Amino acid sequence: MLPARPRVIAVANQKGGVGKTTTAINTSTALAALGEKVLLIDLDPQGNASTGLGVEPNQRDITTYDILTRTASLKEAARPTAVPHLSIAPATMDLLSIDIELSTFSDRALRLREAVAGLSQDKGAPRYIVIDCPPSLTMLTVNALAASHAVLAPLQCEFFAMEGLSQLLRTIKEVRESVNSELTIHGIVMTMYDARNNLANQVVADVRATMGDLVYETMIPRNVRLSEAPSYGKPALLYDLKCAGSQAYLRLVSELIDREQRMGVA
Repeated sequence: MLPARPRVIAVANQKGGVGKTTTAINTSTALAALGEKVLLIDLDPQGNASTGLGVEPNQRDITTYDILTRTASLKEAARPTAVPHLSIAPATMDLLSIDIELSTFSDRALRLREAVAGLSQDKGAPRYIVIDCPPSLTMLTVNALAASHAVLAPLQCEFFAMEGLSQLLRTIKEVRESVNSELTIHGIVMTMYDARNNLANQVVADVRATMGDLVYETMIPRNVRLSEAPSYGKPALLYDLKCAGSQAYLRLVSELIDREQRMGVA
C-alpha cells in the first residue's frame, strides 16, 4: 500500500516529443508557487528535467541512479533549485543501464516506491512528488508507476496522439494488475495546441469524445517562450511568467488541485 503522503504524480507518455518534461517542470513549479513543498524526480536518462531546472551535469553527484541501486536515499539525492519550495533528484545517463543491473532482483519494480516510503517518514517531506518518466516502457517507467498515486498524461495535438494514449492505458492496466492496484489516471492534458490548426482541433475533439472528463479543460499552447526556457535552465514560469504557456500551466495546476480536492486527497 502506498503512503498517503507525499502525493506522488507520474508525468508519463510512452511517446516522445509530447511535452512531458516541460509539463513535469512547470507543473512542479506552479505547485511550488502556491506554497506547496515539491520534489521533482528526474527518471529520464537524458536528464532534461535536471537541465531545465539549472542543474548542470557536473553538479549531479547523487542521482536517481543511486536511489534505484540503493546507494543513496531520496533525501540525499534531492537538491534545491532556483524555485522556492522546489527541489529535484537529478538524473544522468547512468540510468540507461538500470534494466540490466536490476534484472536479477525480484523487487526491481519497487525500488522507487521503497525510496518514497522512506522519505515519507521524514518531517520535512514534500507535499507533492512529481516524476518525469522516460518516453519508453522500461524498468524506469514501471518503477515510477509503481510508486505513484496517479498519472498525468501529456498528449500532443497530432495525428498519432490516440495511438500513444492507448499504449499508455495498456501499461497503466498492467501496472495496476501487477504492482500497484491504487494507480489512477489523474488526467490527460493536451499539449502543443494551435487553435488555427484544424487537425489539432479534431484531435482534441476525438480525445475528449473517447476519454471524457479525464481530459483537462486547460490546453497547453504551442509557445516559443516555453521552448526557450530550458536553454536558460529555468522553468517557463520563471523565464516569462506572462507568456501564454506559463499562464496555461498555472491554470492546469489550478485544475489539478481542484481534482485533488474532489478526490478527497488535497
